[in-house]
Amino acid sequence: MARRYDCSDATDRVAGLREAASAVRRGELVVLPTDTVYGIGADAFNTEAVGDLLEAKGRGRNMPSPVLVGSPNTLHGLVTDFSEQAWELVDAFWPGALTLVARHQPSLQWDLGDTRGTVAVRMPLHPVAIELLTETGPMAVSSANLTGHPSPQDCDAAQEMLGDSVAIYLDGGQTPAAVPSSIVDVTGKVPVLLRAGAISAEQLREVVPDLEVGN
Repeated sequence: MARRYDCSDATDRVAGLREAASAVRRGELVVLPTDTVYGIGADAFNTEAVGDLLEAKGRGRNMPSPVLVGSPNTLHGLVTDFSEQAWELVDAFWPGALTLVARHQPSLQWDLGDTRGTVAVRMPLHPVAIELLTETGPMAVSSANLTGHPSPQDCDAAQEMLGDSVAIYLDGGQTPAAVPSSIVDVTGKVPVLLRAGAISAEQLREVVPDLEVGN
């Protein structure tokens, strides 16, 4: 039976974060608020849990899960060939609504789906999410919706879609915006905007002027 915690209540928030971290360590799924929409998350290094996440959403391995981190320093252990421009984007927009697609360390023991050696990684600007990620380490997190349905801006909508496939729901109230993060590919010599979202190409070009826009 799924449990839900009201993170606007200090006592409930402490208990919820503790229980959510424990659930992640056990290989269970949790729903958490972010600065864009609600996310469904699992331990990024637990292959079975990530598979459960994709299954709960009705999503195939051809749509691998992004990874959320609680600190930019976590990148050092996750990615390789991370360019100076990529670090400049991190400095400018993290925590925030910017997802970076980078080459992951080949030694990492994880299976996020068919990633072709890359990982989409982001640090969200939300205190509940950051607190949980600081406790758990990197999490595979995708929008907390069934594939093809709208991404939820509140916990009710997420729970209505995902039900008891999730162990813990952290209710952080309405999320600030339904606009998804912008996605920039930093695996090549020139950063490429794959998806325009909360951060515009113009804003990104203030930091990396040679940004290209993908097809």
